[in-house]
Amino acid sequence: MIEIYTDGACSGNPGPGGWAWAIAPDGVVHGSGGEARSTNQRMEVMAVLRALQSNDGEVTIVSDSTYVVNCFRDRWYDKWMRNGWRNSQKQPVANTDLWKPLIELYLARAPRPQFRWVKGHSGNALNDLVDRLAVAAATEISSSRIVSDETRAVDSGEMMAEPTDLRLF
Repeated sequence: MIEIYTDGACSGNPGPGGWAWAIAPDGVVHGSGGEARSTNQRMEVMAVLRALQSNDGEVTIVSDSTYVVNCFRDRWYDKWMRNGWRNSQKQPVANTDLWKPLIELYLARAPRPQFRWVKGHSGNALNDLVDRLAVAAATEISSSRIVSDETRAVDSGEMMAEPTDLRLF
């Protein structure tokens, strides 16, 4: 089983957003990207979707997002699907363009991915790494001249040429 750490970040909410994933134990295999106009929750979901799309096999997703972890732990998606993608307040579920493919991918995998929560900004090296990668992706999107809502992604099998403070060790 592989552990994949995920995180999302946003500069403003909404604003330029970034997402990232990295495989334990060292984060050498990772991916990141962003959107010009996004939200933090959207980037958290995107990070998990991209991680699962990029990695086969038995997986545990480790996230500091209770929004993501609770969706799978408490099976919110069952109610959303039964209620026509409406939440408990009868409002449309936010980010269905990401949740639908993520849940479809989750349900199709055998064994299904596991989810574990980790406290953010608590000194966990890999959580801190994906946080820095997500913030860097949001910063890159913000500083580029992207004016559309297009998503930019970089999935890598090795560390990207980033500032040294993004390195795990």
